[in-house]
Amino acid sequence: MKLQKLLSLTRKAVDEFQLIDSGDKIAVGVSGGKDSLTMLYALHGLMRFYPNPFTLEAITVDLGHPGFQADKIQALCESLGIPFTLVKTDIGPIIFEERKESNPCSLCAKMRKGALNTAAKELGCNKIAYAHHKDDVVETMLLSLIYEGRFHTFSPRTYLDRMDLTVIRPLIFVDEADVIGFKNKYQLEIEKSPCPIDGYTKRQYAKELLRDISRENPGTKERMFTAICNGNIQGWHPIQGKHS
Repeated sequence: MKLQKLLSLTRKAVDEFQLIDSGDKIAVGVSGGKDSLTMLYALHGLMRFYPNPFTLEAITVDLGHPGFQADKIQALCESLGIPFTLVKTDIGPIIFEERKESNPCSLCAKMRKGALNTAAKELGCNKIAYAHHKDDVVETMLLSLIYEGRFHTFSPRTYLDRMDLTVIRPLIFVDEADVIGFKNKYQLEIEKSPCPIDGYTKRQYAKELLRDISRENPGTKERMFTAICNGNIQGWHPIQGKHS
């Protein structure tokens, strides 16, 4: 995927769901993975020509896993002229060594978001951008159906009243395959996740399930995404036509 297509799909989401307002200071959560690095490029590119002027702050939460390095992330931010903040935590050791959580993902996500939100507020940001793409939207819906018995997924824009922060997801129209293509085309330097259960989660199960269903029934993911857009889920308004 070329940068031009990435910017087009990002602007589509920003416009349709009014994700960015004039004067926004947006914290970009950057883990070092392909999704967050792609979003950083997308928002940096959009910042140069979007009619509503906004600024960016890149934030990386170090979970405290051995071997994690943020040097590549910092170097990229410096090359793009985006301020970078590294937040060091002991979230990993707390969850895996002290608490020995059998199902650690939920607590880890909650603590990681808490650290990110706190840093964003301290930096004067009013919004936080998460790098969830179209596949994440559909996979979350599948997880909700399987484990909660309801038709639900996260919304493109969510207001956190306790923190007075708005979460935005500018990549919701971008396929994961295109993110991979963008990473390869522009040779993004990925920081691999040092999490000990990376690749063995319920989300990984949903990802593989969606892949298998789509292989047997081409177009399934797009139809599921259309169902989400038109399904009266909070935060989503009906969108006509098929997104590609």
